[in-house]
Amino acid sequence: MVQKRDYYEVLGVSRNAAKDEIKKAYRKLAMKYHPDTNKEDPKQAEEKFKELSEAYEVLADDDKKTRYDQYGHEGVQSTFRDGGFDWSDFTHFGDISDIFGNFSGFGGSIFDQFFGGGMRRTGPVEGRSLRYDIDIPLEEAATGIEKEIRVPHSIACKTCGGIGAKKEDVKTCPTCKGAGQVQRAQKRGNTSFVTIANCPTCRGRGNQITKNCPDCQGHGAVQTTSTLKVSIPKGAEEGMRLRIRGAGEAGPNGGPPGDLYIIIHIDEHSVFARDGRDLWLETPITFTQAALGAQIDVPTLNGTARVTVPPGTQTGTVFRLKGKGVPDLRGYGEGDEFVKVTVQIPTKLSSEQKDLMKRLGDSLGDYGRGGTKKNRFSKFGRKT
Repeated sequence: MVQKRDYYEVLGVSRNAAKDEIKKAYRKLAMKYHPDTNKEDPKQAEEKFKELSEAYEVLADDDKKTRYDQYGHEGVQSTFRDGGFDWSDFTHFGDISDIFGNFSGFGGSIFDQFFGGGMRRTGPVEGRSLRYDIDIPLEEAATGIEKEIRVPHSIACKTCGGIGAKKEDVKTCPTCKGAGQVQRAQKRGNTSFVTIANCPTCRGRGNQITKNCPDCQGHGAVQTTSTLKVSIPKGAEEGMRLRIRGAGEAGPNGGPPGDLYIIIHIDEHSVFARDGRDLWLETPITFTQAALGAQIDVPTLNGTARVTVPPGTQTGTVFRLKGKGVPDLRGYGEGDEFVKVTVQIPTKLSSEQKDLMKRLGDSLGDYGRGGTKKNRFSKFGRKT
């Protein structure tokens, strides 16, 4: 994965740079690296131009800049629609219009190339979705549980309804007369043409705020931390995604809020290994239990269960406990628990125990070279 550069480094400004300084740096570099001015290597210029625009999108926005200053790239990742910056995440259309709208050498190509055509009036936009990762033990994933989480996010300002100002402080833009767009007649050689761009005065909104909302300072949203209850279903699986509509970030310009996605992670269990609906467990048994047979108690998610080990059980034998696994997420019953036994060979024996083992070996015909047991490899013509 390519390591992202520091946004301040990308724009060549200090961390305490003012907004005007950040905008000035972006304008200068954007003019320099626009693909239309780099015919020799337009692809590299396009990547550079996109990197500049990503940095400007964050540093020109007070909320995103604050998150970035506190948490770095991780702090703003969730503000981009798919977790990574794309041109659909760029909101400072007016600034691009300021830069390229008056420069006839570019015309409207910047908008066609990156935004799929002419600029549009900026109306209500759905807010960004957020991601919240939660870790739960296997037992809770099996039984289902309700969890309470605290999620920091923005909500629409109640004072202004999310538009950044009270109604009486919002006026129709005098430049575009509320259209949100302006047309400019340009001439290239003997050809005249008209370019359409977002209004540089209102940045495509169609109106101007004469006085910012006192509560949100014109942002249309305020930060809060919400306490939410999340119902995790029985049989929840690793990586399962739960969606809570409207619990994401506030929508710009009074738009609807985004969603919150809860990502489930199952903690590694100290005893069980999970395979879908089934559980696997490995338990040791003694040499005498394997030889003579025994009944052993093994753990389950709901307590213990008794397993009958028949005489002569070999190490690696697997026993099945039907219905002792994890419930099916879709309600189709429960999985099974599989118990694999491993025979433990004693490593320290007393003299008496050694003598008893030798006598047992002699009686079975498998101790030492003098044993009478048939060679197990004899049918392959091998000798030991």
